[in-house]
Amino acid sequence: MPVNSFDDYPMSWKPEKEQLTSPKYRALADLLADDILSGKLPPHTKLPPQRELADYLDLNLSTITRAFQLCTQKGLLYGITGRGTFVSPNAAIDIAIADEKEEASYIEMGIIKPLDAFNTETYAVMEQVLQRGGTALLDYSYPMGTPYQRAAAQKWLEHFSMDVSLSNIAITAGAQNALAILLLTLFRPGDKIATDHYTYANFIELANMMQIRLIPISGDAEGMLPDVLENHCRLQQLNGIYLVPNYHNPTGHIMSQSRKEALAAIIRKYALLAIEDDIYGFLLEKPSLPLAHFAPDYTCYICSLSKSICSGLRIAYLTFPTRFAADIRRGIYNVNVKTPSLNSETAGELIYSGTAKKIIGQKRMEAAARSEICKDFFPEIAKNPLGFSLWLPLPERFHETDFEHLAQKRGISVCHSHRFLVGEADVQQYLRIALSSPDTKEELTKGLSILRDLLASDMDENFFCI
Repeated sequence: MPVNSFDDYPMSWKPEKEQLTSPKYRALADLLADDILSGKLPPHTKLPPQRELADYLDLNLSTITRAFQLCTQKGLLYGITGRGTFVSPNAAIDIAIADEKEEASYIEMGIIKPLDAFNTETYAVMEQVLQRGGTALLDYSYPMGTPYQRAAAQKWLEHFSMDVSLSNIAITAGAQNALAILLLTLFRPGDKIATDHYTYANFIELANMMQIRLIPISGDAEGMLPDVLENHCRLQQLNGIYLVPNYHNPTGHIMSQSRKEALAAIIRKYALLAIEDDIYGFLLEKPSLPLAHFAPDYTCYICSLSKSICSGLRIAYLTFPTRFAADIRRGIYNVNVKTPSLNSETAGELIYSGTAKKIIGQKRMEAAARSEICKDFFPEIAKNPLGFSLWLPLPERFHETDFEHLAQKRGISVCHSHRFLVGEADVQQYLRIALSSPDTKEELTKGLSILRDLLASDMDENFFCI
């Protein structure tokens, strides 16, 4: 029986004891997940202390701890040292881009849209490909891409200092598709992958879906710290590592070549399977050598065209060590059957015609102009000359608010750092502000003005706390 009476005791969550079947920790985790995903427990809700919940349910503390751990691994909970356990902000939120743009009543600065105004160049090339390609582009042939399409990929990868054989290149339906294929084919449920403390939100979701554990590794202004990674390798069995070295999403840091070399040495030493996501490498005028250059036998390198050329084209180039070739081909065939030839052929034509390079030049100029606008509002933070987003510290007085909801009420959409969080939350919270998403520079200026004024405002009755 419970030690204390809970009849009139306020608790943020009181699960039904009668619904706890065996094993109880899993039943409790399922009840908690249902209440989170249904919206019954809103984002940032603080859960009862584990000892208190154990007393209420008349269960061992270890049972509560295991249930909380299961939900944390699924991305439903996050913890703050000394403060407790909370419902994740994006647990029950659809993070997809809105289906109908006209329905949005706010300026989009949350989801990173890659300057879609330049898609007209891709459209023109796709029309040319359609006119001459015929029905050969519409069948099942060449699931890994035609020789022409993979030769174009090889040519494109040379811009990023990747010298790869055609047999070690696959064409996937975007970086997200490549990540899903790699996790499905090269990892197993329960495997552990090292990541930055804040990392790509969709990678977190993919890992949760596949029951792969993400292990946060602390970093500095250049990203993941090699000595911290090695300490984790000594203490536990890590199976892989995921890195976004150039204009990291969400923090924006850029990894130096010496840092890549140091991390590569650890990858080789502990035989880690590395995933290098170079989604923003095109923004660097002179990128350093990729991680794959220093650990070629352990690294799968992803170069997506979604941000650099056209988001709707859904093309990424995946390179891999020869020992993974059969598994990756099997994964691509069973997940995709093939990447649509029309898209792959269009990408090839964009590359060989020089249009892809032209689009990148235009996007870099626009990104630079938008970064200058951002400096007018946040001069101490906006230091990168380019970049599609800004990693902005959130003032402490807003730490107890649902800031995303608050910002949307003021007319802008932003992303809170908890969306990208792996492990326990920092004392400092952040916002990721997508500078590339507003349709025009004028709209960006308006959105940044709203954000600056909101951050400078005092707390009042219009602010709602969690």
